Amino acid sequence: MKIDIVSIAKKERSIYDPLYKDLQKMISRFAKVEDIEIFPKDVAKSHTISSEASQKAYTRALTPYLDKSFNITLHPKGKKMDSYEFSKLLNDKIAVKFFIGGAYGFEDEFLKQSDVVVSLSDLTMSHKIAKSVLMEQIYRGFSILSNHPYHK
Repeated sequence: MKIDIVSIAKKERSIYDPLYKDLQKMISRFAKVEDIEIFPKDVAKSHTISSEASQKAYTRALTPYLDKSFNITLHPKGKKMDSYEFSKLLNDKIAVKFFIGGAYGFEDEFLKQSDVVVSLSDLTMSHKIAKSVLMEQIYRGFSILSNHPYHK
């Protein structure tokens, strides 16, 4: 299985990098994970204009990544689920793409193009924290699907 995590984020070194690497290694027993961070000039410029302009820029930047994969967008108003329900999103898929938006979230047009819209929490969190929570849940989901004891 192939998993892509596509996020609106500046490519920069972070204190979270070792955690991402560890989680990527753990997940690699089940799937290949690619972490794709994009932050085109259009997005940077839109941040100086308005939240609506930013959301439109995110849609323009992320839409080319939507494909025949099972596309899951993370959004505060998305479906809330437990780890067992989340694991079912991964079951029997060939390719899954997760989308993490920028500071201003997603416009409805992008959300409608997703197969599922999921909320990780009612809490607001930075994309770096959201990515680490997502990666941990991906590993937990695969553990549940394979009856690995990690999830207990």
